[in-house]
Amino acid sequence: MKNLQPVVEFEDILARAGQYLEPDDLAILGRAYEYAAEIHGERKRPNGDPYISHPLAVCLILARMGLDVVTLEAGLLHSVLKEPNSGATEEELEKKFGSAVRNIVSGATKIANVKLNSKIAYQAENFRKMLLAMSSDIRVLLVKLADRLHDMQILDIPEENRKEFAQETLDLYAPLASRLGIDWMKRDLEDLSFSYIHPQRYKDLVERVDSSTLDRATYVNEVKALLSDKLREFGIRDFRILGRPKHLYSIYKKLIAQNIPLEKVYDKVAFRIIVHEVRECYQALGMVHSLWQPIDGRFKDFISKPKTNMYQSLHTSVIGPYGEFMEIQIRTEEMDKIAKEGVAAHWAYKEGAEISRKDARLFQWLKQLINSLQELHDPKEFLEAVKYELYQDEIFVLTPNGEVKELPQGGRPLDFAYLIHTEVGNHCTGAKVNGRIVSLKYKLKNGDVVEIMTASSQHPNRGWLSLVATSRARSRIRSWLRREEQEKSLKLGREICDRELRALGLSLKKLIKTGHLKEVLKKLGVNTLDDLLRNVGSGKITTRRIADLMVPEEVKAERSEEELLLKKKDKEAPQSKVGSEGIVIDGIDDMLVKISRCCMPMPGDDIMGFITAGRGISVHKANCPNLSALDPQRLIAVSWSQSAAVGHQTNIRIIASDRKGLLVEVCNSLSTDDANIVNIAAHAAKDDLAKLNLVVEVNDLHHLNVVLQHLRQINGVIEAGRK
Repeated sequence: MKNLQPVVEFEDILARAGQYLEPDDLAILGRAYEYAAEIHGERKRPNGDPYISHPLAVCLILARMGLDVVTLEAGLLHSVLKEPNSGATEEELEKKFGSAVRNIVSGATKIANVKLNSKIAYQAENFRKMLLAMSSDIRVLLVKLADRLHDMQILDIPEENRKEFAQETLDLYAPLASRLGIDWMKRDLEDLSFSYIHPQRYKDLVERVDSSTLDRATYVNEVKALLSDKLREFGIRDFRILGRPKHLYSIYKKLIAQNIPLEKVYDKVAFRIIVHEVRECYQALGMVHSLWQPIDGRFKDFISKPKTNMYQSLHTSVIGPYGEFMEIQIRTEEMDKIAKEGVAAHWAYKEGAEISRKDARLFQWLKQLINSLQELHDPKEFLEAVKYELYQDEIFVLTPNGEVKELPQGGRPLDFAYLIHTEVGNHCTGAKVNGRIVSLKYKLKNGDVVEIMTASSQHPNRGWLSLVATSRARSRIRSWLRREEQEKSLKLGREICDRELRALGLSLKKLIKTGHLKEVLKKLGVNTLDDLLRNVGSGKITTRRIADLMVPEEVKAERSEEELLLKKKDKEAPQSKVGSEGIVIDGIDDMLVKISRCCMPMPGDDIMGFITAGRGISVHKANCPNLSALDPQRLIAVSWSQSAAVGHQTNIRIIASDRKGLLVEVCNSLSTDDANIVNIAAHAAKDDLAKLNLVVEVNDLHHLNVVLQHLRQINGVIEAGRK
């Protein structure tokens, strides 16, 4: 299953690079090779090959792509900085080979000497470093891709790590190669990853595809002959026709996605018609569609609207000979070169050439990707966002002024709004698409003209996160929500601290003036007063801790022995305060209290409080399932006061035989028991049953039990209980 690669020699690189580099460049490569060989010395790879064989193989891959001498140097030197005890430094690299080589090698080198708490964090930081480096020089990514390709070709790492390494390659590096337009590398990385992630499925598919090779070759030759005759009839003389089998991983994805056997994958072969002029591409397309029936929805024109990676071609699928589906691609020789080599086909660094418009477009996409990921600090969230961005095909939509904007497939109005400007996104109320108002859930399509509607009173909410497809929009929404939560926490924290300090005869101003606040901040490990208040408001720092630390020692000393004893007693059994809902709260005075809507507790229920960010205390039933998902450090003991207010809402569900007059009797029973009906919803269920969902207002748990008992006594009621 492992690809057995021959060991590369430096002469192989000279032979390939000598086809396009000058002798002086080859001499520079020689010096880079000598330095790399000296640094790596006698070190061996796990498979027994000299370690220098790996950078040589990487350099040869880059030479076959026709890349400049700086990139080839970096390929030879990309491992020297991580060579143990070699003494190689970035400064020495710059002195010997220049700043460009140094920057590429540094960007392609994994992070070191950084303690991270998980493999995911390590993977994310390595990838983040590479993305940042490639934003200024894309050659970092080209070296990294060549490095990963050779690693996958030999994969001489412990057996238990191979599947994980291959999965990372499939998730991150193969789609990056695709984004750069290097299609052959993307296919190789996918097939190699497939062979390690699903070895048995890979082996079975190889055997089954190989068994049909003869039949497929006959079919390919027949189609090529037919296409050649027809192209000449249409007046196209100079052309090439290629018929190649689709790579194994693409066939496997189709088998899985469509849940079909291999025999039903009709387009296992893709045909390519290569002509000389753009007009001939469209002529050839007309010929193909006159010869075979095109399949609806399978035509794509990437010539008039190239992909981000500069790829251009016409794609169509037809029902070919014997009723089999065929995919046909039509493009010029120049387009075919770009399709094979991607960004390397017209590399901006060759001979100091100016960066082309197509290269500039690719760089723009890379920088947008990096900028949109800057605010994602959670490693798992970062990697998920990268994968999402890499796997999305693009669509093109227009502003009302005709300016073209690019979005990933599945992009929605909010993505478009945040692409225009962050403030436009933050205040987006809706959109007009092609002059018609659409919801924020609408998925934009190629060619849509989008106009964003805004209002100063509109702000992001958490629901928006499910309505966006780009990491840029998602990061902007999260940023606004974080700021909003911090502001609420700051306000609540200030209120809590002010109340606590007033009870002690103190204030924040006094503590700042005396300098005692600096001691408090130091003890709590926070930098500023605002940080302290936010932590109090979010529940990270308890009010009891604040009350203890805020009182200066000299104030404590001034108190009488009786007061100190009383304070000590209160610490052991802190005085509870009554909140706004008749809730006794442990250690907090005059606190905003809210009865949770998920379980609607009432006097008589065992309850527990949860300190919310910016919204006071939310009170739940002690057995509420939602409590298990909350931060236990923000839970607080609460209980009902003797003077708890009457009028507590609760949900009641009734199941009864569906009969005339049932609803009237239910309402009469509730009225007799002095239970106020807030809301009622009734509908017929199966088996002649009726279901009633009510929200009623009762005094306490005892009152509720009386109400339920009387409801169960109504004729036909099967079940009546608290929902």
